[in-house]
Amino acid sequence: MKTIYFIREKTSHHGGAETYLFRLSDSLVKTDIEFKTIHSVIPSFLPSWLRLILFNLHLILIKRDKLYFSLERIVCPDIYRAGDGVHKVFLEIENKSKINPLHKVLLFIEKKCFNNSKVIIANSIMVKNDIIKAYDIDPNKIEIIYNGFKPKENQSYERSFSKLSKEFNIKPNQSIILYVGSGYKRKGVFELLQILSKLNNKNFVAFVIGKEKRYKYYKKIVNFFSLEGKVNIIGIRKDVSDFYIASDIFILPSHYEPFGNVVLEAMCYGNVVFTTNQTGASELLDKDFVMSDSKDFSVVKKIDNLLINPTIMREIKQRNLKISKNYSIEINRDKTLKVLNQYFND
Repeated sequence: MKTIYFIREKTSHHGGAETYLFRLSDSLVKTDIEFKTIHSVIPSFLPSWLRLILFNLHLILIKRDKLYFSLERIVCPDIYRAGDGVHKVFLEIENKSKINPLHKVLLFIEKKCFNNSKVIIANSIMVKNDIIKAYDIDPNKIEIIYNGFKPKENQSYERSFSKLSKEFNIKPNQSIILYVGSGYKRKGVFELLQILSKLNNKNFVAFVIGKEKRYKYYKKIVNFFSLEGKVNIIGIRKDVSDFYIASDIFILPSHYEPFGNVVLEAMCYGNVVFTTNQTGASELLDKDFVMSDSKDFSVVKKIDNLLINPTIMREIKQRNLKISKNYSIEINRDKTLKVLNQYFND
């Protein structure tokens, strides 16, 4: 197989697609596959819609016979991994204005991307169905490969909060509830706080981790729901794995999430996980742990029951840990390479 050129505009490791690309690249280093990565060199001070246009023009000019494996919506992919989902569907769910030039450009590029790709990789059945419905794409052109995750070497799976107890004054008998994700509005942090405020069992401490521009607003919402001392909004942390290890229950009440790496990560660290039907990774969970939408408050009773039944909670955590082993980054890599060989091996 010739050299693979992975395409992604940004280099940050905070986004889901960026994180996935980092993990896949790290796994590919252990194979004999040659690959390179192309990121945008367009100045960041330009408007985002203009940067997208210029980035696409740049990719067209340098393509020649390169094999483009794009994790970005571009007009000239050979293979496109739809890790960002379907923007057309996102606009409908979030009721965004299509007058915004960024949305207009994205919709134009997205349509070209799906139509021009020789093969599309969807990271969930949900995304595959969205692509077919939104753009009438041939289902046979779309392969489903779930995301993969691998914990750090020699990572402990045993629940431990000794590293965090001093910093946050966590009591040994308290249950820990966790949320991880950037962009609090789309990923349902407001609804998360509503859920926590409705719990009858108050013997818990919760952490909200991830990048967000409106920290002060969400801290005010914590106060509004009388959750002071119970909920810690702490932004970006480099030691997220310590929180996964310490936590009991992970909640992601997202409005729209093509997959949700954090769901798989939480399972891999042995958490009970709740998320919405609008999250692709919900396909890995038993239906009892899938909310119909972000405002499905029937989850409150389920969480209350778990908080008073540690034996049941422990059984579910072990079950999630077992399931997660079927979704390693190595399995993802091998399935991805199989698709590449099928379509592009000379």
